Amino acid sequence: MYTRELPREGARSVAGLPSTVLALGVVSLLTDISAEMVTAFLPMYLVYGLGAGYLQLGVVDGLYTGATALLRLAGGHFADRTGRPKAVALVGYGLSAVTKLGFPAAGATLPLIGGLVALDRAGKGIRTGPRDAMITLASPPALLGRAFGVHRTLDTIGALLGPVVAFALIAAAAPGSVFVVSFAFAVAGVIVLAVWVRDPGERVERAKVDFRVLLRPEYRRVTVVATVLGFATVSDAFLLLAAQQRTGVDPKWLPLLPVGIAVTFLACALPVGRFADRVGRWRVFLGGHLVLLAVYALLLIGGNWLVLIAALGLHGLFYAATDGVLMACVGPLLPAGQTASGLAVVQTAQALARTCAAVLFGVLAGFGGLGMSFVYFGLALAGAIAVAWRWR
Repeated sequence: MYTRELPREGARSVAGLPSTVLALGVVSLLTDISAEMVTAFLPMYLVYGLGAGYLQLGVVDGLYTGATALLRLAGGHFADRTGRPKAVALVGYGLSAVTKLGFPAAGATLPLIGGLVALDRAGKGIRTGPRDAMITLASPPALLGRAFGVHRTLDTIGALLGPVVAFALIAAAAPGSVFVVSFAFAVAGVIVLAVWVRDPGERVERAKVDFRVLLRPEYRRVTVVATVLGFATVSDAFLLLAAQQRTGVDPKWLPLLPVGIAVTFLACALPVGRFADRVGRWRVFLGGHLVLLAVYALLLIGGNWLVLIAALGLHGLFYAATDGVLMACVGPLLPAGQTASGLAVVQTAQALARTCAAVLFGVLAGFGGLGMSFVYFGLALAGAIAVAWRWR
């Protein structure tokens, strides 16, 4: 078990937050450069390189999301059980780094690519709960939205730079080097975590994690609503592919499209986090899903570059209003010794829901096309938002 870190004057960094938050943000920045290089490259490689269909893309994308699910629980549990969230996070970051070297050897074999994607996301699953617990425990409760906003801002800088680096390597006729360079950035992130991040409090005892705490009504409602909304969330791979195809953009620009999402996320993560602290985190979280509904509508209509830019920008705003904000909603509902486990349960439920959504969207798109798939998911999302707003 560990106690909440009380921020000291000498440990303050950006926006009045402890240096732990900034250091973890740098770790995520480097790791996201690595991860997003591969993420930006894979849809183009699978669809236009290997000729994969919508269903195959949905399965691989489902693995990308779902492989994190159960290991989020394991990572959160071991972080709480041992009182060493940093050590557990190191295992996750290290596993993701090592898998980058396996992609060149996999070649055009889809099962091997899927397996490597699963291992990479397993590493993410292990590290996410402990990382978010360290942010929660290190930050003053009144500034949690801001803390996650700062972290997600740095994380998003990495998400912005990753596709740019991948696109530059592809343009230089060196696509094979994408995975090697990705590995180098991942290793740099592991080094920063090992050297500059400390555990968020004094270890006082190894207490047994009591999951009955997670049955509190308020916590249970948040988890259920986040899961239901996850079932109606279209994955990034399909959203980017739809944005490229339904606006007539040349496929060669596909690896660069995530930059449009990252720019908006980068600009909005911190101010939206502050706004959520002031007006209510849950309201901002549900409002973000209304923004996602607008993205579906734009991609259903289709059009030109203006539609593409608007859709990508709004999708970045959706992430700014939901990703860190959800963790800031959940964190205060949990006692310090249960923080990593509690956050991991929410993340796991949401990840499993989005895995099912990715596969289902692939099936629907395979039979009815992208347009009708967005109609079905839009109706489902609108219904989920209405139920969530009334129930909460």
